[in-house]
Amino acid sequence: MSEQPATEAAQSGFRLNLRIVSTVIFNFASYLTIGLPLAVLPGYVHDVMGFSAFWAGLVISLQYLSTLLSRPYAGRYADLWGPKNVVIFGLCGCFLSGLFYLLAVLNLDRPVLSLTLLCAGRLILGIGQSFAGTGSTLWGVATVGSLHIGRVISWNGICTYGAMAIGAPLGVVIYHAGGLMLLSVVIMAIIVTAIAFAWRRPAVKGSKGKPMPFRAVLGKIYGFGLLLAMGSAGFGVIATFITLFYQDKGWQGAAFALTMFSAAFVGTRLLFPNSINRYGGLKVAMCCFAVEAIGLFMVAGSFAPWMAHLGAFLTGAGFSLVFPSIGVVAVKVVPQQNQGSALAAYTTFMDLSLGITGPVAGFLMSYTGVPVIYLLSGLLVCVALLVTLRMQLRTTTETAG
Repeated sequence: MSEQPATEAAQSGFRLNLRIVSTVIFNFASYLTIGLPLAVLPGYVHDVMGFSAFWAGLVISLQYLSTLLSRPYAGRYADLWGPKNVVIFGLCGCFLSGLFYLLAVLNLDRPVLSLTLLCAGRLILGIGQSFAGTGSTLWGVATVGSLHIGRVISWNGICTYGAMAIGAPLGVVIYHAGGLMLLSVVIMAIIVTAIAFAWRRPAVKGSKGKPMPFRAVLGKIYGFGLLLAMGSAGFGVIATFITLFYQDKGWQGAAFALTMFSAAFVGTRLLFPNSINRYGGLKVAMCCFAVEAIGLFMVAGSFAPWMAHLGAFLTGAGFSLVFPSIGVVAVKVVPQQNQGSALAAYTTFMDLSLGITGPVAGFLMSYTGVPVIYLLSGLLVCVALLVTLRMQLRTTTETAG
């Protein structure tokens, strides 16, 4: 008899996850359009078009810049228009990016025009992903209820990193098969399919309440955003510099360390989908920061490849639930009609952290050596842990009072 409730609970959880995936899958589609050309465009700009490495890097960076700048608008319009409309708008931007890539190929004999078209496509892609990503998260929350917002954000992250992991190698295969033209057509086909499915799904209404100014929303959530920024530094140094770390040590296996990080990240989100609802966002965040800091310290002090592998694994496991655990608390400090703006503002801190971590860590690394950046990142995560502990104690005191 006792097995029946457990079975029913498992089936209920499965149905809940299915409803969430049916909305955040549109963010998977948008991130595929980022992942597919990611490993292709730098070489195409440098080797095929004949431009310098600066322009090759700029073509990639423009997408991240436009994503960062457009996030506040994505959140605001998700609150006003409703998530479905914002998702479709964002997917249309992703489609246009593929179209601009195609136009760039067709104008390859005019290099400046071709490069301009590529840059325009990257800028539009950044805007499109910002709208599609923010909208799909809020669509999922509106579909299953705010009680499950942590689970929605977790699944959204799985779609994000899964699409990037699949997209980059798949894009290389497609490029070798048919060049950038075929890759452009594949991108447009994926997005047309996604738009067709999004169009058929039932919409949820935007809020009718009066929205707060974005500055006011930012003022309420910036503390949580700073915690996210500090936690994201660990992810930044692993993703950007682990290859140089292994080279500095004279070791092989940097790619395996990245695989360990990614596997731990996705695996943790799949194994603990309800932990935030059960224990609370701040408690989960503290646990995550502790595990992430231990992982970074292990990488910094590693004397053998296995130790660095384990450190990367723990860093991925710890960082996995940082975004959703703190995000759950952040979006609840504003009225429901401002949750889109709050989520967008909160995500911006991660964008800024990843944008700053690379150059700052690179500068420090040139003077102090590679391992030190992992030590400093671990200390920064410890600061986040202490601040989160203070928040939790204050919340407990207020609740008891």
